[in-house]
Amino acid sequence: MSRLTIALDAMGGDIGPRVTIPASIKALQKDPMLSLLLFGDSYQIRPLLEQVPESIQSRLTLIHCSRVIENNQGLSYALRHSKGTSMRLAIEAVQKGNAQACVSAGNTAALMGLAKIILQPVQGIERPALISTLPTVTGERSVMLDLGANIDCSAENLYQFALMGAVFAEQNLELVYPRIALLNIGIEEIKGNKAIREAAEMLKKHTALNYTGFIEGDLLLNGKADVIVSDGFIGNVALKTLEGSAKNMISLFKRNSSANTIIHNLKGLASKAIMQLFLKDSYRQLKKINPDQYNGASLIGLTAVVVKSHGGANIDGFAYAISDAALQARKKIPEKILSGLEKY
Repeated sequence: MSRLTIALDAMGGDIGPRVTIPASIKALQKDPMLSLLLFGDSYQIRPLLEQVPESIQSRLTLIHCSRVIENNQGLSYALRHSKGTSMRLAIEAVQKGNAQACVSAGNTAALMGLAKIILQPVQGIERPALISTLPTVTGERSVMLDLGANIDCSAENLYQFALMGAVFAEQNLELVYPRIALLNIGIEEIKGNKAIREAAEMLKKHTALNYTGFIEGDLLLNGKADVIVSDGFIGNVALKTLEGSAKNMISLFKRNSSANTIIHNLKGLASKAIMQLFLKDSYRQLKKINPDQYNGASLIGLTAVVVKSHGGANIDGFAYAISDAALQARKKIPEKILSGLEKY
């Protein structure tokens, strides 16, 4: 494991330093070769570091800045007034070579806009995309992009997303010849808008890519594809729907009375005893999925690693986002994306 420095927007997220600082300490405890640059308000952060052992403090560098990009600020306003903010300084630390990756839980649009301007896309990529790992019912993992960075996409954009997703899956999931699918409203070739259909034709022509066709929303977690590609509008809606459904299902299973009501109302499908066993087994499977391990999305297609943590992430979730950024930086994902474009 090589030495690595990550620049952290310590003020980002719904709670800010009360989550990002304990998460930073946890990440440093787990990774002895990791160092962090903390950009944020020192008056809020220093009290949270008072009880931290010297062995950990020696790998923390606090850079004071009082300015923050708020979540409710529009993109154009945030970009115009970003100078001296914790988010911008963290990204600039990567640009200057003082850090190899950046992590923030702040304003998503501002992070994407600033990262694209300051770090620049890799050669051959028109638009960076947000990518995240998804759990599947088979116990494996898949990746999905774009999750909100690009609302309107051309066929060429979708094609490039597929290329980047394939490289990402090869490196992060250690897959060989990952299966690629385009998220669509049906599996028939005539379905979908013009951009999706044209992207499908482009992917079919490249035998180096394992393109398997269209996939519908009901199979996103079924392990039918390793790389799921869509525009940012559809991808974001799909991801939020999955997250909400999972939370509701877990809540339902925890409330025995609600589960019993469902069993009671089931008629003609199976015996209540069998359904009860099914529900119990499903709940056990759900509990195996740790949502903290799926926190954060990576902005791939840039010359450096940028990870966007969920604004409402807890300490474990944010610590995982830091660890994920470190893994990508060590695996040199941006460089692999560039070489992957030449390969495909």
